[in-house]
Amino acid sequence: MAIDQKYIDKFASVTSKAALASFHLVGKKDKNAADKAAVDSMRFELNKINMTGEVVIGEGTLDKAPMLYTGEILGTKNGPIFDIAVDPVEG
Repeated sequence: MAIDQKYIDKFASVTSKAALASFHLVGKKDKNAADKAAVDSMRFELNKINMTGEVVIGEGTLDKAPMLYTGEILGTKNGPIFDIAVDPVEG
């Protein structure tokens, strides 16, 4: 199945916005704050997209950092269905 270019552009924008949301924390030695900024931005932006997206690969529960968790449903629940793999700080 080919993905419509508009979704590719939207996903790229989500990644860019997550990076911008956390860049001011680079070098501050607060991994959780950086993760939270990226996660909050990514979740907010993904929830605006007309899709049903299920996180199938997330960071897991290895630490106490904020995360987009496996099984989480994102998007407006209208439009195509996507499996989503994420690591907000790394993209």
